[in-house]
Parts: sequence; C-alpha cells; structure tokens
Amino acid sequence: MTYARNEYIHGPPSSKITKYTAGVYRNDYTHELLLVPETDLQIRDVAIESARIAVNKVLTEKLNDKFYLEVKAHPHHVLRENKMIFGAHADRLQEGMRRAFGKPIGRAARVEAGDPVFRLLVYGEGLAAGREALELAAKKLPKKYYIIEHQLAQSA
Repeated sequence: MTYARNEYIHGPPSSKITKYTAGVYRNDYTHELLLVPETDLQIRDVAIESARIAVNKVLTEKLNDKFYLEVKAHPHHVLRENKMIFGAHADRLQEGMRRAFGKPIGRAARVEAGDPVFRLLVYGEGLAAGREALELAAKKLPKKYYIIEHQLAQSA
C-alpha cells in the first residue's frame, strides 16, 4: 500500500467536504440504502462533495426532513504531483525523477469494492426518492456503483 505520512507533507490541503451528515437522525427509519462501488477506487474530495450536494438537494425537495444521509468515505489520502516543465531550455529547470516526492494538490478517499460511499436512511414512502438521489450521486462519481437496500428491524 502506497502512502506518505502527513508529517512528510508540508501543508497538506484541507478536505473540500463541508458536512458529513445531512437530514435529521431518528431511530425509527425503516429502510437503509447504501451506495457501493463495484471495484476498488480512489475518489477525489471534490467529487464526493459534488455528489453530496446533489443528493441533499434532491432529498430536501422530495422528502423535506424525512431522511438521514451519511458520507462514509473520508478523504485521508493526500495526492501529490511532481510538476515537469516542457519546452525549450526546460532541462535547466527540472531534475526529472531526482527528489520527485511532489507537491500536494488535493485529497482523495480510497474505497474498496463493497465499502459504502454514502449511507441513506429513509421511511418506506421515501425509497423511490432515495434510490433516485443515490443514482444521481453515482453519476457524479468515478467508475460504477450499485445500491444495496436493507429493511431495518423495528423494536416493538
């Protein structure tokens, strides 16, 4: 597994995700929907934030406050870039792969196949809207996703 400890990275960029939860948490939701990737992948923090905003907008319009959304993928991995200059006399400015650690350019979440990116709790009447919102989120994220639906056990 490749990684670089944060102590080695001077000025790691902050995450662009503003909130990790949306809606109102209650104990009596009847259904849980999970947005799960088909393969291992890396998702930029800006993509997760874009998907979160889209899901929140759709659910707020259709379900008001009868949902609870959680972002499960956290962007801990710092992305780096070793900038190269091309053109005339560029050879005097760059060092190739010598000292090629790179400067931080962003953050990403590493997600394994089967681990949820989003978790959504809704009531039975909000299932269609929740599924529609998660399908919209999947279009804003890289690779392919599927939605897992669970019925939550209700305590009597």
